[in-house]
Amino acid sequence: MVSKERIKSLWETSKKVILDCSLENGAIVAANSDKSYYPKDAYNYRYIWPRDAGYICVAAQEAGIDTIQKPFFDWVLERSEGFKETNLLYQNYSTNGTKFWLSFQPDQNGTMLWAIYKFFEKKKIPKKYVTLIKKLANGLCNIWDKTHFTKKTQGLWEYYYCYPDLDENHTYSLAACAQGLNLANKLITNKRWEIVSKQMVKQIQQRYAQKLNYFTRTTGKIKLLKIDASLIGLVYPFDIVKPNDERMIKTIEIMEAKIMVKTGLLRYEYDTYDAWAIEGGYRGKGAGSWPLLNFWLAIYYYQSGNKKSALSLYNKTLKQFEDYIPEQVFDNDIQQTVKPLAWAHAMFILATKELGLI
Repeated sequence: MVSKERIKSLWETSKKVILDCSLENGAIVAANSDKSYYPKDAYNYRYIWPRDAGYICVAAQEAGIDTIQKPFFDWVLERSEGFKETNLLYQNYSTNGTKFWLSFQPDQNGTMLWAIYKFFEKKKIPKKYVTLIKKLANGLCNIWDKTHFTKKTQGLWEYYYCYPDLDENHTYSLAACAQGLNLANKLITNKRWEIVSKQMVKQIQQRYAQKLNYFTRTTGKIKLLKIDASLIGLVYPFDIVKPNDERMIKTIEIMEAKIMVKTGLLRYEYDTYDAWAIEGGYRGKGAGSWPLLNFWLAIYYYQSGNKKSALSLYNKTLKQFEDYIPEQVFDNDIQQTVKPLAWAHAMFILATKELGLI
């Protein structure tokens, strides 16, 4: 069992990392690679993924930090390139707001709506954030056609495009968007948002693969059948499926069988993120496990009543690093990783609170 002192120390480190990643102009970067503690050989992650920032905002609130959320909401409204015109958030952005990579990931709108709801749930919403909520929600509805998005979309792991002519959607993305619209409707009643949210939930529910006994990571005429760890999001934080739903239990069992390695969860089967080149050639050694996914799964275990597995995975994960939480944990000393990853520290905070450890 990890000591209370260790948890408290990492809690304070996590708050420091979150504040270090919260910039003067309101941006919240995935990792602040300008810091002296950031490894010199790791990727530069000083970019804004609104999804990461949404989780970070919620975790910061749980940790007693309430100074970064409004500045980030302002940054989204005023700085994110193209948002005022399209009401959509794209893949990621430079700190000044210009698009860096250009794919459209709809879960970013949904995650932002969730983060805004969590911040303003018991507060009066200033007018400019009412505007932000409406833009985020209407942006999703404007490109939704009853069963699918009308734009080409990409999932949160940035691995696969879904196309409108195939009625394709990423399952995790639908969960984020459906719950985001549902929560927006709770803040500002809007029948259109409610209808679209229910249509998205229907798509998720209908795409459970009966013969395979798990939710597939895409829906539509073509399904990606490899199991994906992001499907935990159907339970937490987006509450589309209950933790003890038999379908979710089966989905988690497949994850444990297919993508659980010695150190924890991979993102999906045959993940090759951060594979490296040897002697001038590409060697698909594969990815490491992700501490943030371990914390995510620990939350699921806890919510499903499996407190023993939740604590076991939580404690095992904390033993894999000494100070800052990395993006990945590898089984070798060759591969380098982003460290610290703010989203990983956010998931540590959320898991620690959920498990009642602080």
